[in-house]
Amino acid sequence: MPNRTIPPAARGITVVLGALASLGPFSIDTYLPSFNDIGASLLATPLEVQQTLTAYLLPYALMTLWHGVLSDALGRRRVILVSVALFALASAGCMFATRIEHLWLMRALQGITAGAGMVVARAIVRDLYDGAPAQRLIAHITMVFALAPAIAPVLGGWLQSWFGWRSVFAFLVLLGFALWLACWYLLPETLPRDQRHSLHARYLARAYWKVLTSSAFLLTCGALALNFAAFFIYVLSAPVFLMRHLGVSATGFLWLFGPAMSGLMVGAWLSGRLAGKWSAARTIAAGYLLMGTAAVLNIGLNLALPPALPWSVLPLFGFTLGMSLAMPTLTLQALDLFPEQRGLAASCQTFLQSGGNAFAAAVIAPALWGSLTRLALGMGGLLLLGAGATLIQRRRSAA
Repeated sequence: MPNRTIPPAARGITVVLGALASLGPFSIDTYLPSFNDIGASLLATPLEVQQTLTAYLLPYALMTLWHGVLSDALGRRRVILVSVALFALASAGCMFATRIEHLWLMRALQGITAGAGMVVARAIVRDLYDGAPAQRLIAHITMVFALAPAIAPVLGGWLQSWFGWRSVFAFLVLLGFALWLACWYLLPETLPRDQRHSLHARYLARAYWKVLTSSAFLLTCGALALNFAAFFIYVLSAPVFLMRHLGVSATGFLWLFGPAMSGLMVGAWLSGRLAGKWSAARTIAAGYLLMGTAAVLNIGLNLALPPALPWSVLPLFGFTLGMSLAMPTLTLQALDLFPEQRGLAASCQTFLQSGGNAFAAAVIAPALWGSLTRLALGMGGLLLLGAGATLIQRRRSAA
């Protein structure tokens, strides 16, 4: 059973956990406006610079399989503190890169460490709460998390304009250090020693097999990953989408991230308000209705009108609103399938989503960003796949 007594240090836990979950978005979105400058500075092609995203996302996905398991064995707090410290060091390595290969390597090290916050934060929520309180806390964390993609590219654009691309990674060093101090003083240990699990290879093999062969878990996590990828292709395409197609400057990335993250925050707020009032099925259905309406509108606008502001970005508000309305409920449904192994389940969940993000960065986004119509159709197609996975899982649960 989740703990009912929260230590005094946990009173600010929503902000701390939200900040930990935001480390990944800051690692991606802050340096997007610097792509052209990085290419010129390191004598790299646009594709080579784009692959710094893949170099980050693939290790991020692989390491998420271990963050939760390590926290199940060693405790949540210890894993967080070590990971955040290593992230700050990797960011310093990015700052001093002199070749694109060096940047690939340091970005990979960032990816290895940045995912701990997202994975372990989900496990901490389930350590502390269940039911509607857990949904509300995840929703509140999502609201804090949503600020990062809205702020990061704007901040990155100004840093790029004032000081160049290396200043972006200097900022990530300072962010990592500040977050480490916040965790040291505010983050409690939520997993008692008597509830920790072994790192024995046979136990881990059985546990991973149990989770990753569960059709209910795979369908729920697949829906989460596909819903997010439908929006994330716009984030991955942001330099092309905004600067080439819409003529936005390096300091104008708020045109994309403002509407999208506003929708994410509003949807998370609604999810928290509706926790315990609406059933899980009703909340998820409402989320898909909003996402579907936004995706259809997005396709229609791109077919009927030339690329321009504001209509090329407005549907993203409705899509992310629906996505974040459904996300806390879907997340808890996946974790609750394995209540005795929440850290491992959170690892597997984040691994599947991160793997989808890496595939989107390497394959889907580059294939679609040449045309805004193709991006809109890609959003619609990925959403249909996510809705299909959710529907199949709902019918199996009913049966």
